Formats: sequence, C-alpha cells, structure tokens
Amino acid sequence: KDVQKEREPHVYLSKEEVKEKIQSYNSSVTDKLKMTLNANGIYTGFIKVQMELCRPITVQASQSQGRCAPSNTETAFYLPEGCVNTLHISSTNTVREVIEALLKKFFVADNPAKFALYKRCHKEDQVYTCKLSDREHPLYLRLVAGPKTEMLSFVLREHETGEVMWEAFSIPELQNFLRILDKEENDQLQILKNRYAAYRGKLEEALRGVLKPG
Repeated sequence: KDVQKEREPHVYLSKEEVKEKIQSYNSSVTDKLKMTLNANGIYTGFIKVQMELCRPITVQASQSQGRCAPSNTETAFYLPEGCVNTLHISSTNTVREVIEALLKKFFVADNPAKFALYKRCHKEDQVYTCKLSDREHPLYLRLVAGPKTEMLSFVLREHETGEVMWEAFSIPELQNFLRILDKEENDQLQILKNRYAAYRGKLEEALRGVLKPG
C-alpha cells in the first residue's frame, strides 16, 4: 500500500536516551553497520537505500566532470532491479541531503529535485510505502525502528507521480532517452528476425524431407 506522505512525530530524546537506544541497536546489528554516538550528542550510522527507478539516470563519465559538463561526457542507463546502496550519514542529515549525497556518490547528474525518499514498513501484516518529507531525518527513523530492514527500509524513487513531465528534462537527457529507445528497438527487432529465421529454416528442412524422392 502506497501512502503519498506520512508525518512522523519526532520525539526529542535526551542524550542518555539516545545512548541507550544506540547500545540496544548495536547489540542487534548483524552486518557490522553499527551507530556511533559523538561527544556533542550527534550520532552517525549507516542506512541502506533500494533504488526503484523507472526511468534511466544520467551519470557523469568522469569524477572530475562537473554537473554542467558537456552532454558527450554523460551517459544514461537503466539501473538493474534490486540495486541497493549503503550510505554513512549523521543524525543531522535530512532526507533532501541524503538524496543529494546518494546521487553525488554515484556521479548521477540528474537534478535531485526529481527524486524522493520513501520508507517501507510493516504494520498489521501489511507493507506500507510512505514518502518522507524533505526535513525528516532518516538515521533517526533507522534508530527508532532498529536495524531490521523488514521493519523499516528506505527506497529512492522518481519524485513525479502520474504521467511523466518530459519538459522537466534537459535536451541532453531527452537525447539520451531516445538513444536508449533506439537501441532497445533494434535489439527487439534482431531477436524477432532471428526467431523467424529459425522457424523458416525448420520449415524449409521439413519441406525438403517431404519433397525428397522416395
């Protein structure tokens, strides 16, 4: 069940409460991705984000290239299904900062405003997917829910809902989409040609067997 947005009440914990929750969290961790409490009360830790993107992303060809690099230094491709990335963040990082850091980590040139972070959780034997507001803090949600991803996981999706607003994309991005579509069309045509060529070969072989003088 998808929910457009759910406002989570942010309970302000004392430093001692945070310390106790982190100790409990770390005692349940099985993948060594523990949280650390700093002297200033800010804690750091890891979150895993599943990429569920329907459209291609534009990736910079080189780390040294800036976001405004020429289009020939960028390429667009579809992410494979089930792609999960791990980020190290702090308790002060907001959803918007997490999205920007995730895209920067993988040199994604697309505008961060095109994406939204969702949380997926289990409630009463149902799975809910809710869009998080830009000011929420993912590491706080992770700490409160505990380390089990069955209880809470994060998902990155395109921000737009409904029909795609193609006018929001740049010309290089649209050109990359066209190149991908052309390649997919040619690949599908070649598959069809090979399939019918195989059928034709079998039919011709069968005809030769029937017409062969007995």
